[in-house]
Amino acid sequence: MTIGFGIVGCGMIAKFHARAIAELSGAKLVACTSRRLDVAQQFGKEFSCNSVESVEHLVDDPAVDVVTICTPSGAHLEPALLAARAGKHVLVEKPLEISLKRCDRIIEACERNCVKLGTIFPSRFHGCWQELKKALAADRFGTLALGNAYVKWFRTQAYYDSGLWRGTWALDGGGALMNQAIHTVDLLQWLMGPIESISAMTSTRAHERIEVEDTAVACLRFANGALGSIEATTASYPGFLKKIEIHGATGSAIIEEEDIRHWHFKKPMSRDKSILATFGAQTKSGGGASDPAAIGHSAHLVLFKDFVKAIRKDLIPAVDGIEGRKSVEIILAIYESAKKGKQIFLR
Repeated sequence: MTIGFGIVGCGMIAKFHARAIAELSGAKLVACTSRRLDVAQQFGKEFSCNSVESVEHLVDDPAVDVVTICTPSGAHLEPALLAARAGKHVLVEKPLEISLKRCDRIIEACERNCVKLGTIFPSRFHGCWQELKKALAADRFGTLALGNAYVKWFRTQAYYDSGLWRGTWALDGGGALMNQAIHTVDLLQWLMGPIESISAMTSTRAHERIEVEDTAVACLRFANGALGSIEATTASYPGFLKKIEIHGATGSAIIEEEDIRHWHFKKPMSRDKSILATFGAQTKSGGGASDPAAIGHSAHLVLFKDFVKAIRKDLIPAVDGIEGRKSVEIILAIYESAKKGKQIFLR
C-alpha cells in the first residue's frame, strides 16, 4: 500500500519534506495547502501534487494518510488537531509547538484518535550522532562531567523582516533558541539525559524589530549530576558550525556539524578508526550557520522512513510527540530563568 502525504504550509522547509517524500519507497506526496492558494499552487506544480485551498480540504482527501505540518511554529496546533480528528497520522516540523499546553493538546489529540505523531528532529538520524549515542549507552565516557552545546549562527535583519511572523512570540515562540538552536538542544538532552535545573540569560543584541532573543546562554545541571551549557545566537557573523562536546572521566567527544573532531577514550576500540574515517571532516557546507536553506534532506529521509515503518508495523516513532516536547520544555525554562533571574528546576 502506498502511503499518501499531504503538506500544510508551503514555505522553504516544506521543500525538504517534499524532497524526502519523493525518495521514500512506498510513499507519495498527494496534496499541499498554504495560507495563500497561489503559493500552494506553485508548490504543487513544483512537486507534482494537488494544491487545495484549505487544511480542511486536505484532511478530507482519502488519499492522504499522513499530514506534515510546516506552518510557522505557533500555528502547528490547529492543523494538527484537524488532521488527528480526521484519522490522519501527523508529522510536525520543529518545534512541536511553542507552549507545553499546545504541545500537550497535539499529543492528546493523536492518542485519542489512535494516529501516530512525530516531530521533525532529523539530526538524531545522522550517523555521527548515532555513534555518539551508542558510545554513551556503552558507558565509554565513564562518569559524565560536561555536556555543552554551541549554535553561533548569523541571520541578517532582512531574514527577520522577510515575514511578519519572524521574531514574534506569538508565531516564532522565541528566537535563536526556539527557532535555530532547538535541533542542538534536542540532541544535547537526547545524549546527556534529562536536565534537572537551568540558570540562564538572554538578550537581543544585533537585530531590530523583533520581540525575541538573538543571544542566549544557559548553565545546566543534568539529572545524572553532570554540568553543561547552551550558547545560542543569530548575531555571530559570519556564522559558525554547530557543535556539541561531551566530556567524561574515561572519554571525550566533540562533534562539529556532522563531523567528529575529537573521539578519545581511555580504552580504545578497534571500531574507533572506522568511525573517525567515516565521520571525520566530511562537512561540505556550513549547514544552516549563515543560510537557513543550506541544509540537506538526507536525514529527513531517514526520519520519514522511520515514521512510515511505525505506521506499517504499529510502532512508536523514534521521535514521537513526547520526545518533541522535551526541547520545548527546556527552552521555555531558559526563557523563564532569564526573565525571572533565578534557577529553574525541571525535575
